[in-house]
Amino acid sequence: MPKQVWLLIIGMLVNVTGNSFLWPLTTIYMNEHLGKSLTVAGLVLMANAGAAVVGNLLGGVMFDKVGGYRSVLLGIVGTVFALVGLTLWHEFTPFVIFYTIIGFSGGIVFPSMYAMVGTVWPEGGRKAFNAIYLAQNVGVAIGPAMAGFLAAYSFDLIFTANLVMYILFFFIALFGFKSMSISSSIQTSVIQEGKKIRNRAPFYALLIVSIGYLLCWFGYVQWQSTISAYTQQIGITLPQYSLLWTLNGLLIVIGQPFIRPIVKRIEDNLKAQMVIGIVIMIISYIVVAFAEEFSMFVIAMAILTIGEMFIWPAVPALANQLAPKGREGLYQGIVNSVATGGRMIGPFFGGVLVDSYGMSALFILVAILLLAAIVTSVLYDRPLEAAEAARTAEPIESM
Repeated sequence: MPKQVWLLIIGMLVNVTGNSFLWPLTTIYMNEHLGKSLTVAGLVLMANAGAAVVGNLLGGVMFDKVGGYRSVLLGIVGTVFALVGLTLWHEFTPFVIFYTIIGFSGGIVFPSMYAMVGTVWPEGGRKAFNAIYLAQNVGVAIGPAMAGFLAAYSFDLIFTANLVMYILFFFIALFGFKSMSISSSIQTSVIQEGKKIRNRAPFYALLIVSIGYLLCWFGYVQWQSTISAYTQQIGITLPQYSLLWTLNGLLIVIGQPFIRPIVKRIEDNLKAQMVIGIVIMIISYIVVAFAEEFSMFVIAMAILTIGEMFIWPAVPALANQLAPKGREGLYQGIVNSVATGGRMIGPFFGGVLVDSYGMSALFILVAILLLAAIVTSVLYDRPLEAAEAARTAEPIESM
C-alpha cells in the first residue's frame, strides 16, 4: 500500500481507539452512574448520532470543497474541546452537551478519511476500504478492553484517556495528512450535481443500498445500548462486556486470512458480499436471543463479527464505485451519515421497545429489519440497469 494509506491507517487506529474508550460504556454510564433510564440514555445517544449525521454530510462536502486535511483537523479540534469538557464536568447536562458536540465533530472526520483513502489509492478498490476498516477494528479491540478495566477503577479515567488519544490523533493529522489535500474546483452540492450530471441512477442506487445499511446499523447498535445494559442485569461484569468488543476487533484482524478465499471469489460482486454478511448477522441475533451466559454472548459476537466483515467494507467501496468524479466526499458522507442514522434511532427505539415489551420483542424486530436489508441489497442496482437499458435503446428509438 502507498505510504499515504499507511498514514491514514495509523490515524484511524488512534482515532477509533480513543472513541472506543467511550462509546461501548456510554449507556452503562448513564444508566448506572447518572441514574437515567434506557429510554433517556437512548435519547442522549440519538442526540449524539443526530449531530454526527450533520457532521458526516458536512465533512463529505468539505472534503470535496477544501480537502480532507482541513476537514479532519476541524473535526479533531472540536472533539478535543468537548473531551476537555467531559473531563472537567461529570453532571448529566454537561455530559449531554459535550457528547453531542463529539458526535458532530467526530462525524466530520470519518467521511473525509474514507474519501481520502479512495482518492490516494483508487486502484486499491475494496482493499483500500478494508484497510481502513481493519484499522478501525484494531482500535475497537484495544479501546474497550482498556476502558473496561479503567472504568472498573474510575469512570473519570475514560474521558482522560479519550482526550489523550485525540491529542495524539491531532498531531498525526497535522503532520501526516497535509500532502493529501485535493483541488476544490468541483461541484459542492447535491443540487449542482443534479443539474450537471444527467445520469442520476448511481445516486438512486446509493440511496437504495443506504436503506439496508441503515437497517443493519439499527440492529448492530443494540449491542452498544440495550444489549449492553441487559448483560449487566443478568450478571455479566463490565470487564467481560468490554472484552466482547475486544473479541470483535481481534476476530476482524485475525479472521482476514479465513474469509479472504471467499471474498476473493466474489471480490467484484459487492451485492453478494452484502447479502452474505446480513444473513450471518441474522444468525448472530438468533443466538443472542437465547443467551444467558457469557459464553453464549461470546459465540453471538463471533458470528456477528463474521457478518460485519463482509458488509461493512463493501458499502463504502460500493459508494466509491458509484460516485461521479469529484463527488467521492459527498457519497462517503451519505454512507457515513446513514450508518450514524442507524446509531441515532437504534438506541432510542430499542430502549423504548425493551422498556415496554422486553428483549424478545427487540430481537424479533431486528430480524425483520435485517430481512428487509437483504431485499434492498438485492435490488439496489435496478436503477443502474434501467439507465443502461434506456441508454442502449436510444439509438433504436431515433431510427
